[in-house]
Amino acid sequence: MTDLDLRAFRALTFDCYGTLIDWESGLAAALDRILQRHGHEVERDSILELHSRLEPAAQEGPYRPYREVLGRVVDGFGDRYGFSPDPCERGELAESVADWPTFPDTVEALQRLASRYSLGILSNIDDDLFAGSARLLRVDFQWVITAQQVGSYKPARGHFDRALEILGIPQRGILHVAQSLFHDIAVARELGFSTVWVNRRHGAQGGGATPPSGAKPHLEVPDLATLADLAGC
Repeated sequence: MTDLDLRAFRALTFDCYGTLIDWESGLAAALDRILQRHGHEVERDSILELHSRLEPAAQEGPYRPYREVLGRVVDGFGDRYGFSPDPCERGELAESVADWPTFPDTVEALQRLASRYSLGILSNIDDDLFAGSARLLRVDFQWVITAQQVGSYKPARGHFDRALEILGIPQRGILHVAQSLFHDIAVARELGFSTVWVNRRHGAQGGGATPPSGAKPHLEVPDLATLADLAGC
């Protein structure tokens, strides 16, 4: 299934939202509540597709906190559907992050992988927002690197440069695990990391909440449990 020797890696770095946390379900539910409040019934796939265009645009330019990025996403939905979000609605998507669920296999698979590897997070998030999700993951990560800490958003390289500084080991000892080809796999491969694509949308149409990308991972798995199985954990 793979030419990677999974036993050769010392550390696993994870994207969080989309890989460990079911961000598509979480953000679609939050945005749907806002849209319905303004009289709009919008299909889930359409919500996700619009988000995939609005969020990267909101992350361009000088760094701004993820809370503000999500506020701008809500503004973009208002522009598209003809309403002006009030201040509470602009913050509603960010406030929902702590309630976004884990995937059913996440916690057990992480606990299995933690028996063999050091585990870390590389996430496009604010520190306080990740703290809300961390309680659901139920694993002690050795390090957590956020967009707030590095002042940029993947696919910029800041998260990966910081990971190399913190770990003090070369890329060959680190395996990056992520759902987004656009945000993670492309830049990680470019920087010399081995990569696993957790294709959480296998069998689904379209790219969901992330922009399209032609990046090729070293290994593709349908879920995190399969990675733990392959690693013999």
